[in-house]
Amino acid sequence: MNSNDGTLPGFFPATVMPDPDWWQTLWPDPRRIVALLGVQSGMDVVDLCCGDGLFTVPLALLARRCIAIDIDRGMLAATRQKLDAAGTANYDLIEGDAYDISERVRQLVHFVLIANTFHGVPEKQRLADAVATVLSPEGRFAIVNWHRRPREETTVLGLPRGPKTELRMTPVDTATVVRSAGFRQVGLIELPPYHYGAVFAKQSQ
Repeated sequence: MNSNDGTLPGFFPATVMPDPDWWQTLWPDPRRIVALLGVQSGMDVVDLCCGDGLFTVPLALLARRCIAIDIDRGMLAATRQKLDAAGTANYDLIEGDAYDISERVRQLVHFVLIANTFHGVPEKQRLADAVATVLSPEGRFAIVNWHRRPREETTVLGLPRGPKTELRMTPVDTATVVRSAGFRQVGLIELPPYHYGAVFAKQSQ
């Protein structure tokens, strides 16, 4: 969930951080979402393109350690405020390009989440390849995406929300890209009203 208007170098197009009012309406219980995706206590996790920390906080509360990465320094500051307010200390915040995850995360992790951003990644397989390098054997890569529905149908608080229709990806579209990077799909979770969570396991070598 990168947040800038596209002026930051390396910023993914069409991934602007939404206004808090409708974003909180759409995701009233983010802790439930990360649990459904398979995050467990004892895991080391990465929130990739974390935005303002909507999912970072529940990840940190649930996992052993959470690393949040975003290219936008302002969003990382907002994430830190939320984490500190929640009383968590088991986190690291990293400012950087998502493609460089293997350079930023020096140890293997159990789980990587990217939420509401994958549709705007120009080189999706490149990113999936990079994620694979930081995952432990059988580690999980979870992608939360908008369903490929016309934007005018995905309304929140009375207005169309989310990325342009042509940028949205079906679960099959997402799986096709990620499998090419050496993953196998292990789960597909409906996240009403407009999202799905696709979960992939790193293939054993």
